Amino acid sequence: MNIQKITFGNGCFWCTEAIFQTLKGITSVTSGYMGGNVLNPTYEQVCTGTTGHAEVIQLEYDADVISFDELLLVFFRTHNPTTLNRQGNDIGTQYRSAIFYNTEEQKQASQAMIKKLNDQNVFDGPIVTEVTPASEFYPAENYHQNYFNDNPNKSYCAFVIQPKLNKFAKEFTDKIKPELL
Repeated sequence: MNIQKITFGNGCFWCTEAIFQTLKGITSVTSGYMGGNVLNPTYEQVCTGTTGHAEVIQLEYDADVISFDELLLVFFRTHNPTTLNRQGNDIGTQYRSAIFYNTEEQKQASQAMIKKLNDQNVFDGPIVTEVTPASEFYPAENYHQNYFNDNPNKSYCAFVIQPKLNKFAKEFTDKIKPELL
């Protein structure tokens, strides 16, 4: 196995965790916080928008099964990378679109993907995703981990996350773990 790590900020980590958990080659998804200036931030602190942290998911993946470019495509197709500090009704710097890279190759691939998507006018506006070196990752509280799978009947899961998963499954069927189809 060729295990790599990447951290994405693309809105609410409950939604993004649920999506990335379904992908072939993903070995772990951990919800958490990155990019801020407070040590060991809590969810309540991050929600104020004053810590500088983004809600993120940190992925470990087998690069022999899923490529970094494939992960980038999923990242960009499952949130709106053109809205600054906002994803839908979630507003604040904690919901910014961000790629926290670990290697120069991840940085270059991220920047190249942004250029390609902008050049092709894939979105209605320019991509505002920040591409930043990974900093200290703080795992979110336990009740945030595996949230959708542990709480499928909660209204947010049923009315927000499940429709996103359904849309995602139609577009990326070939990338989903067979046991989840």
